[in-house]
Amino acid sequence: MELAQVRLLVTDFAACYRFYAEILGLKPQSGAANGPYEKFSPATGSAGIALQDRAMMAEVLGELGDATAGHRSLVVLRVDDLDVYCAQLTARGATLLHGPAPMTDRMRVAHLKDPEGNLVELQEWLLLRG
Repeated sequence: MELAQVRLLVTDFAACYRFYAEILGLKPQSGAANGPYEKFSPATGSAGIALQDRAMMAEVLGELGDATAGHRSLVVLRVDDLDVYCAQLTARGATLLHGPAPMTDRMRVAHLKDPEGNLVELQEWLLLRG
């Protein structure tokens, strides 16, 4: 078994597409900016994040049409230099909710939300610095 992706069900597909492509800088697989589906990949690694139009899944399953309430997901991305990456994100219009700040003695983190309210955690692993 192989994990193919984590898929987020979203209502405002275009806004979320812009966030993951333009703010976070992830590479879209096909360029389907208006959906109903798109997979995003970082420059390295094999993990991916995908967006799926919530209404499309509601039609398939008949039970996901309502908007979610509260935090239901946390997308985690590792970066080499958290301060530099956060400065780049804020320059592109992102608003940080927290950080950059230590989370443990081995990790620094920052948090922000995508347009649907999904939490995104940016991690800098201090042990990798040497």
